[in-house]
Amino acid sequence: MGLPEINIEFKGKAVSAVSRSAMGIVALILRDGTGTFDTMEYKSIEELKSTDWTADNLDYIKKAFMGTPKKIICERLDTTATDYNAALLRLGSKKWNYLAIPEILPAEVTDIETWIKTKRDNDKKTFKAVLPNSASDHEGIINFATDDLKVGDNVYTTEEYCSRIAGALAGLPFTRSSTYLVLNEVESIKESEDPDADINAGKLILINDGEKIKIARGVNSLTTTTIEKTEDFKKIKILEVMDMVMDDIRDTFNNSYVGKVPNIYDNQVLFFTSINSYFKTLAGDDILDPNFENKAEVNVEAQRLAWESIGTDTTDWDDQKVKSMSFKSKVFAAGKIKIVDAMEDLDFQITI
Repeated sequence: MGLPEINIEFKGKAVSAVSRSAMGIVALILRDGTGTFDTMEYKSIEELKSTDWTADNLDYIKKAFMGTPKKIICERLDTTATDYNAALLRLGSKKWNYLAIPEILPAEVTDIETWIKTKRDNDKKTFKAVLPNSASDHEGIINFATDDLKVGDNVYTTEEYCSRIAGALAGLPFTRSSTYLVLNEVESIKESEDPDADINAGKLILINDGEKIKIARGVNSLTTTTIEKTEDFKKIKILEVMDMVMDDIRDTFNNSYVGKVPNIYDNQVLFFTSINSYFKTLAGDDILDPNFENKAEVNVEAQRLAWESIGTDTTDWDDQKVKSMSFKSKVFAAGKIKIVDAMEDLDFQITI
């Protein structure tokens, strides 16, 4: 009886994936002595009140809204605050996609890097941060590295323009990447001496193509690849899909399965059938590759090891036997998907 409801929930998430991807949430941490509140949330620029923030902080919030995110969560700290711990504690229990701290000092960047890495690697949160000049070698950190951004009468530092980049990334749908995304308001920048080298070093930079200022390549700070973290993990667009899939599956499992469904093989089959239906719908929208077998199933190896760890001899068990033997409260899952990237590179050879 559980399958139809779960299918409907997954179907809804899959159908809304593209629209949800263009409605990301930005988190900003702002030092400000104007108000007495801790948190303010805004869904549109019209909700801003000039009496709540300094002129600079209002500008940072407005810059983030230029990217059309769904919402901006502003965590206020007193100007006397010596660290960001209070704001990070509040953000740790909220849902958001990209963090920026427009007036962060170089010495403070490492603390935020560590927090993001811990939340992603240990707590499995899908948080990301746009940080200035942060060679952190991690997929959760976007290393923004362009300085002297002239906008009208103002010239912004790398730190100050991180909120604009965070808003732009949060507002992009899965149907496009941030590569060559034009920032129309920017008139000039301090141009990179070697854009290719910067990109290969995990830097998100802006370039001037002679007419427009735009993002050179939508990459995060990851430079060291492994078997688990392949080249795909370097791309912001691909990581966004990974994060969405993780959130959707985890949220549905927590809301509809945990503590409610007996852990037997038949119920696991229902769960995996629902996930595979979700994958199929994502493939129909070209979020996943429709020509690839995007599939989730019981992790046979992990489940076999679990039984072996308590002294059970599984030598005579074939894979189907292992699948049918659920282990305590554990659901051992494995899957493979192929996320569709955007067209960004052309190799065109013409022979005459």
